[in-house]
Amino acid sequence: MKSGEQKFLNDLDKKLWNAADRLRSSLDAAVYKHAVLGLIFLKYVSDSFDERREELRRQFQEPDHEYYLDPDDFDSEEMRIEEIESELEVRDYYTEKNVFWVPHQARWQTLQNLAALPPGAELPWINGNGNPARMKTLGRLIDDALEVIEKDNPKLKGILNRNYASLQLEQDKLLALINEVIGTIPFKHESLHSKDILGHVYEYFLGQFALAEGKKGGQFFTPKSIVTLIVEMLQPYQGRVYDPAMGSGGFFVQSERFIKERGGKLGNLSVYGQESNPTTWRLAAMNMVIRGIDFNFGRAPADSFTSDQHPDLRADTVMANPPFNMNEWWNEKLADDPRWDIAGTPPQGNSNFAWLQHMLYHLAPNGSLGLLLANGSMSSNTNNEGTIRKNLIEKDLVECMVALPGQLFTNTQIPACIWFLTRNKKSHAGKRDRSQKFLFIDARQLGYMKDRVLRDFKPKDIKDIADSFHAWQKGEDYEDKPGFCASVNLEDIRKHDHVLTPGRYVGAAEEEDDGEPFPEKMQRLTGQLKEQLTQSAELEKAIRKNLGGLGYDL
Repeated sequence: MKSGEQKFLNDLDKKLWNAADRLRSSLDAAVYKHAVLGLIFLKYVSDSFDERREELRRQFQEPDHEYYLDPDDFDSEEMRIEEIESELEVRDYYTEKNVFWVPHQARWQTLQNLAALPPGAELPWINGNGNPARMKTLGRLIDDALEVIEKDNPKLKGILNRNYASLQLEQDKLLALINEVIGTIPFKHESLHSKDILGHVYEYFLGQFALAEGKKGGQFFTPKSIVTLIVEMLQPYQGRVYDPAMGSGGFFVQSERFIKERGGKLGNLSVYGQESNPTTWRLAAMNMVIRGIDFNFGRAPADSFTSDQHPDLRADTVMANPPFNMNEWWNEKLADDPRWDIAGTPPQGNSNFAWLQHMLYHLAPNGSLGLLLANGSMSSNTNNEGTIRKNLIEKDLVECMVALPGQLFTNTQIPACIWFLTRNKKSHAGKRDRSQKFLFIDARQLGYMKDRVLRDFKPKDIKDIADSFHAWQKGEDYEDKPGFCASVNLEDIRKHDHVLTPGRYVGAAEEEDDGEPFPEKMQRLTGQLKEQLTQSAELEKAIRKNLGGLGYDL
């Protein structure tokens, strides 16, 4: 993306979020999130419709176009214009270009024009009973708009969250949200289309709401830098991509961006996801629609363990950030599940290895996966976990382990790592034979504090990790770097009782020689230590004196 475009989007982000957040008042962020994101989606659908509408208008007036309406075929220019306006209301012109049909009452301009009407005012359309429609509340007006869009576009069935009428947000603030926040999102930019702009705003707001919600927010949002790192390492150019704990669909959005940046075709990627939370499931679906990504999220929101929506799927790339250490996941009907045949039945009190084996089960013969888990998964021997990890290693399914720095997540302070597994470590697709070889990367020292509580990766950090992984896979220009990465064979892991903590294998980073002779360095360091001890003694003396004056003896 060009620097001018990025600056435009960054400035827009801050302006919109500050305005939206001011209107939130006492409304819980988790509730307000759906109000704002639903309106962004409505604006997107309407803007896309308007964009296609203006394109059609030009085509009806351009002599060289197949849709051209010749003035000679009409008695007057007024009749020709009337015919053009009539043609602009033909649904097929929009659906043939995969643009959602938006009825008049759901168009953004209509909504803005009617939003300030008082209750009881007559609306410019007829109810199902043949009587004039009348204004009830602004929330009901939005709900009705979403209802007719869903009715006219079967792809959106079950996706839109129609609860504005019951939303506990003052009408004047909802009106301001429509006119002063969402309504000010530009229709287009000199080099950006409405889809680009609205998709970016939607993603930015998802992140901001995750921060506002704190712990709960992290259940639907994975930090962009971590998503980017996993996507850059797995490189999903084509095939089937699957996320069984998809949240708002961040891995799919980043996969799309990855392909676009490398000149690939988005149509070469098929997206499959699952999510148990109904409202989060809708967020993900809207996220895909805004991005123009075809998706299969199953028939409905559902638990991946007990109601697998894609039982026959074998994906080329699997990526997920499931809930860490989930203890209420077990169901008795899972006792003899074929997914556990891979490495053993997971403990009922911790879902980590259940997620891992679920993902492996859905992996194609040459597929690879990336999974975020708590650090304990690398070393725990509790309740069969050590045995499962050993089986995964001995079956040569583990490829790479990445230890992450702390404070990367909005919802947990639990230290995390990334497991990279594959079904095939033999030579294929430009990769060398890595059988019984494993890569360990310790990234705990990377990143920077973006604010006082959250750490983030720099683009260079992501590049260094991904480049090391790819060089190791190909066997080209890879070398161990003490303190950062190490290539290890199976025997080395056996010596460590199948523990996969990268720090055990990468060693300590080498310190650069500053050129100072050893005797002089020791003299300098000894002098500094002596000075510190002297200061400490003087401080202790002062403390004793002050406490003595108060009648206390240290």
